[in-house]
Amino acid sequence: MSDRASVLLIYTGGTIGMWADPRTGTLRPMDLGLLEEQVPELARINVRLGTVAFERPIDSSDMRPADWVRIARIIGDNYSTYDGFVVLHGSDTMAYTASALSFLLEGLAKPVVLTGSQLPIGTIRTDAKENLITAIEIAAAKDEQGRAMVPEVAVYFEYRLMRGNRTVKVHAERFEAFRSPNWPTLAEAGVHLRYDRAAILPHRAGPLKVHDRLDDRIAVIRLFPGIRADWMRHALAQPGLRAAVLTTFGSGNGPTDPEFVAALREARDRGMLLINVTQCVGGRVEQGRYATSQAFVDMGVVGGADITVEAAVAKTMFLLAHTQGTEELVQRMEAPIAGEFTLG
Repeated sequence: MSDRASVLLIYTGGTIGMWADPRTGTLRPMDLGLLEEQVPELARINVRLGTVAFERPIDSSDMRPADWVRIARIIGDNYSTYDGFVVLHGSDTMAYTASALSFLLEGLAKPVVLTGSQLPIGTIRTDAKENLITAIEIAAAKDEQGRAMVPEVAVYFEYRLMRGNRTVKVHAERFEAFRSPNWPTLAEAGVHLRYDRAAILPHRAGPLKVHDRLDDRIAVIRLFPGIRADWMRHALAQPGLRAAVLTTFGSGNGPTDPEFVAALREARDRGMLLINVTQCVGGRVEQGRYATSQAFVDMGVVGGADITVEAAVAKTMFLLAHTQGTEELVQRMEAPIAGEFTLG
């Protein structure tokens, strides 16, 4: 039996899975069966690689909750066979997928590293090779006790490994496309891979449980100066809507216009879950700190602390499918599941 670590590559789509013919510049889906020919550096890594690909690669802009469940099931079906997993994914919605997987994979004790690229493999200045090679190395890495070095869902991009449900995409063109504004980087790749063990989730006991249900009856509503109360009332009255993530100003503030507040209160009175998440890239919601957020406290809006919008969306979909009643839903929203926010 080989002592080599084993890693499963899961290709869902995205730029990293496109091969640019160096002679013609034509882009075509990468043949994972010929991966080592296209990325010969992989032959020098002491890792046994397996591959699985979506039959039809998905642009990440088309990624849906059902696809998150599909990725989770692939990991579950292969969990006993591999030491780690690398998910090749388009960058646009990678933070959403990483967040969702962190909730769907309960009891995860192995690395699930999402990565992608801004340029396809085969272009001269591509970032794809480094992202792919280092993601594989991280997924295979073990500590002194033979346990996974990073037993959680993470995103690797441009020399940095970040907790998946803490990441946000901040740039459409730079190689440094992602940031983790409210949680330390888990690892940095330079001459050596250096892990911040204090920032990584502790190992969890028990078997992996793969959840396969999400409820997408939610909305994300970005507040802006002049937002109309009648528009907000209409948006929150959509049939079947069960929850709304409100992206607010600063530390969780919103308009104090009585009609606007009334529109929110009516939704809460119908049992709708409202979550307060700041529009700021960094920082946290502190409901009640200013008068402009006291109304949220009074009506029972859930303060999102320093959770990202992406993680709030994924967590809300997950909890709507796995809770009974508003009280349980609120309680579970206010407690971290997979390190997605910091308790104040």
